[in-house]
Amino acid sequence: MLRLDKFLSGANLGSRSQVKGYLKKGLVKVNGKVVREPECKIEEGKDRVSFRDKEIVYKKYVYYMLNKPKGVVSATRDPAQKTVSDLLKDTGYGDLFPVGRLDKDTEGLLIMTNDGEFAHNLLSPKKHVDKVYYVEMAGSLSEEGQKALEEGVDIREEKLSLPAKVERVSDTVIYLTITEGRYHQVKRMLKAVGNEVVYLKRTAMGGLVLDESLPVGSYRELTEEEMRKIKI
Repeated sequence: MLRLDKFLSGANLGSRSQVKGYLKKGLVKVNGKVVREPECKIEEGKDRVSFRDKEIVYKKYVYYMLNKPKGVVSATRDPAQKTVSDLLKDTGYGDLFPVGRLDKDTEGLLIMTNDGEFAHNLLSPKKHVDKVYYVEMAGSLSEEGQKALEEGVDIREEKLSLPAKVERVSDTVIYLTITEGRYHQVKRMLKAVGNEVVYLKRTAMGGLVLDESLPVGSYRELTEEEMRKIKI
C-alpha cells in the first residue's frame, strides 16, 4: 500500500507539493472517483489511478542522477548535516539512497535509487566499474607521479591502489579514472605522489556521464539510454 501523493510523484507527475495541488483541483481519480486526500492508500496492481482521465503507472524502482554540491554528505540521514537524500525529498520516494559515496567537499555525479540489487552490482569490487574524476591539484604532477598513479600507489592499506588512468588537462589539472571506491581514495593517491587535491568532481561512472546542463544541487531521472549504459 502506498500513499496517493507518493504514487503520483513516482509516476513523474511532479514534486510532492505539485501533486497536492493537482489533488486539490480534483484532477486525480482512483477507480473512477475523484480523490483529494494525499494520504489516501493505493494498492499496486489493483487500484486504477488516473490524472486528467489518463491512467498512470507507478514505478517501484527509480534511478536519479544528482549533481552533488559541496557541503552535503552522502548519507540518507544525519542529525547535524544536510544529506543527499534531503535534496531529493520532492520525489515522493522516502527510501532513496546514494549508490556509493562522495566526500562532503566533493562535487559531481551521484546516483540515487531505491533498487538495492542495482546498487550492489554497481558497487561490487569484482565489477571494477570505472569512476572518472576531474582533479585540480595544488602543484604540478610530475611524469614520475603520473607513472606511479598508473601503476598503483601506496595509500597506507594492505594493497596498492589498482592501476589508474591519467589524462592531463594542464600541469595542475587531470582527469583520473579509477576502478575502486576506497575511503578518500583520490586524495590519498595524490598525496602518495607528493601532491594535494584542491578541487574534486566526479564526472562519470560506469559509462554514465554527468549531465553538465544539470545545475549543482539538482537532479533528474536517468533516461532509458543512460540506464542501458549503467546497467551491470
